[in-house]
Amino acid sequence: MNEVQNNHHAICYGEILWDVLPDGPQPGGAPLNVAYHLNKLGVSTGIISKVGEDINGYQLIKLLEKWGIGQGLLQHDSEYDTSEVRVILNEENDASYEILYPVAWDFINKDDKTANEVNEASFLVYGSLSSRNKTSRDTLSELLETGATKVLDINMREPYVKKEILKELLHKADIVKFNLSELRRCNTLFGSQFTGEQDQITFLQETFNIPEIVVTKGEAGACYYSRSGYYYAACPPVRVVDTIGSGDAFLAAFIAGLHHGFTPQEVINNAAAMGAFVATKKGGCPEYQTADFLKFKSQ
Repeated sequence: MNEVQNNHHAICYGEILWDVLPDGPQPGGAPLNVAYHLNKLGVSTGIISKVGEDINGYQLIKLLEKWGIGQGLLQHDSEYDTSEVRVILNEENDASYEILYPVAWDFINKDDKTANEVNEASFLVYGSLSSRNKTSRDTLSELLETGATKVLDINMREPYVKKEILKELLHKADIVKFNLSELRRCNTLFGSQFTGEQDQITFLQETFNIPEIVVTKGEAGACYYSRSGYYYAACPPVRVVDTIGSGDAFLAAFIAGLHHGFTPQEVINNAAAMGAFVATKKGGCPEYQTADFLKFKSQ
């Protein structure tokens, strides 16, 4: 795989923020969560985002430094605040989100340095939410023309689901991650009447020329539709503390498996185990050692 001058094998693009929970704020945003776990799993990772010149932004910068996540591509905004998301947990500990708008990461700017570093990375990881505002959407569109493997994490947050924007993102992607709800919604959005998972996957792959698709199913495990075939992983039984960031941890472990040269079955097994592991902990970026995850995975 290619290496960049700062040794970032993966670069995550989009929102970094504070999840405001009933018992206090937690750092979050899918790109930050993915970057956190990638770094834990031995994949040097940078992040492209924007924070405000405020205490929330300063605290996120200090966390990036502590975690060893590259912030050379992090931008600063004197006009817009660092992002916050109000998180509501139901009785089953599933999360819903109120995402404030506009915020600093809605205004990520283009520059040659960012494009050059992404072009030399192995993976560019991005979500559909990061395209809700034109400035950040235009910057991402330019980065999607670079040479990295494009990994799209579908996150269909109302009211930011726009068919034409999603269409462009899907066409550019090399790998797309869905949960079951997002898979069904995308099929409906683009005119599919298929109800079976295999047919829904085939429809999206043929419509948008997507080489590989991953589907997470919560307690029912996960599926990987790769170039070489179909692979399934069961979800280890766990006591769920909360589901915040478990899908992001899954994606990070999936990418780490690809980076480390795992077989397709090992890739999906590793991802399913990480998603379950993080669901046993609080927040999207919980403290743990890699050895803790390896012990959990071997049980």
